[in-house]
Amino acid sequence: MREIKNNMLRINNIQLHLDHTEPELQAAICEKLAIKNEQLLNYRVYKRSYDARQKHNIFFIYSLDVATTQDADLLVQFAQDAQVKPKPDDRYQLVAQAPKNLSERPIVIGMGPCGLFAGLILAQMGFKPIILERGKAVRERTVDTFGLWRKRQLNVESNVQFGEGGAGTFSDGKLYTQIKDPQHHGRKVLQEFVKAGAPEEILYLSKPHIGTFKLVSMVEKMRATIESLGGEVRFEQRVDDVLIEDQQIQGVMLASGETLLSRHVVFAIGHSARDTFKMLFAQGVYIEAKPFSIGFRIEHPQAMIDRCRFGDYAGHELLGAADYKLVHHCKNGRSVYSFCMCPGGTVVAATSAEGHIVTNGMSQYSRNERNANSAIVVGIAPEQDYPGSPLAGLDLQEKLEQYAFVAGGSTYDAPAQLVGDFLAKRPSTALGSVAPSYQPGVKLGDLSACLPDYAITAIREAIPAFDKKIKGFAMQDAVLTAVETRTSSPIRLKRDRDSLQSINTTGLYPAGEGAGYAGGILSAAVDGIKIAEAVALDMLQNSI
Repeated sequence: MREIKNNMLRINNIQLHLDHTEPELQAAICEKLAIKNEQLLNYRVYKRSYDARQKHNIFFIYSLDVATTQDADLLVQFAQDAQVKPKPDDRYQLVAQAPKNLSERPIVIGMGPCGLFAGLILAQMGFKPIILERGKAVRERTVDTFGLWRKRQLNVESNVQFGEGGAGTFSDGKLYTQIKDPQHHGRKVLQEFVKAGAPEEILYLSKPHIGTFKLVSMVEKMRATIESLGGEVRFEQRVDDVLIEDQQIQGVMLASGETLLSRHVVFAIGHSARDTFKMLFAQGVYIEAKPFSIGFRIEHPQAMIDRCRFGDYAGHELLGAADYKLVHHCKNGRSVYSFCMCPGGTVVAATSAEGHIVTNGMSQYSRNERNANSAIVVGIAPEQDYPGSPLAGLDLQEKLEQYAFVAGGSTYDAPAQLVGDFLAKRPSTALGSVAPSYQPGVKLGDLSACLPDYAITAIREAIPAFDKKIKGFAMQDAVLTAVETRTSSPIRLKRDRDSLQSINTTGLYPAGEGAGYAGGILSAAVDGIKIAEAVALDMLQNSI
């Protein structure tokens, strides 16, 4: 076919069976547009999802960008058809360019997805950011993370939570979100990931993911890009204090005693930097408590989930490992829902503090591990469950994590229980057919004291309700592992809606998941781009 034209059409809702061929897709396009095959110049997939509501009839749904010899006529012909429109311009545009006589460099604290993209965009605009990361570079950090999983050795500054790439590096690498994105920030994120080595399919799959091993090399390449553009990345540089005068940030002080001056400081510190939250609160930066969720990780055989979701299509190469999304509203007024579902993945030790147990989920790109896992969590709110100080949610997290550590034997094993035993209110003494994937290991027992009574009651009600949607969800041998406490940040560093600066500290930019403005890799990265734009525009406006 000929080269793709810029004035393409966007066609939505082309439906085809799972094993369709390329000629069948072309034929479906021509049929939709009522054109001949020779009038179709080219096309590319913009989005591909699947509809699995009827397990005996699963099919793909395409959105396509199409170039034809009849574009102008077709736009008139389909003017009233919502499924055929001019292709929108979804290219991201940098909002500013740094002046040559730049006298100040912005500081970005944290190098998870939010800090990484804040730094990248600032570098692409010429502002030469200084990025400070308390943890290590991603490959050294990976060694430290496996040190906990395999040897029970925790490095409190280099682990699942802290280090280059952030918590998202040791996750499923999910790259989808429900945020509105009129400026195409999300597209920019995906394109940068592809440039760094992600598979091109993430640009069009409805639920793209990458996986940990691929993320490691991608993060390294993006760091190299930042540095090639004049940015500076400094590892093992924990920020212990901020310099504030007349409610204007002036710079930061590092644990080493070094002071760095800047009137534009981005805090992209993730949801586990409790010491930094406490420092900012002590310095008078406005912080408020926000809702979050607590619960357990649950593991089932992935093959069972595949059969329940896909029926006879289970195992189909293009469908991959099946996921699920569940919610139940309980009699006690609580809501229980699945969170961070990891098909074909593992449950991982995710603590960043000594004497704490925290669980999370992780998958590789292949998603071919034996178990499916997700968090089963209960929503909680400050006014009801942790009133008082804005930092009370942090205290609740720590209390639950410390209890789980003791319940697991104080060795970094996690407390666990079979689902059947949990529902029957009896301790577990032996594993069944589901082998837990958590490393270093689990200690079987009774999880009923690992969460507040209202949460235990809600989860006991929700699991049988989920079983009605996914048969086998309440199976006796499924494994619950405690505790999942870091679903999101329990605080919000409140910022101005327009300037994106702290509402009472000028020049301090709360960003990403830790600040309470994102949830997941993609939304955190998008927030980082927005923050970078706000910083750049303010620096230009103030001629810095």
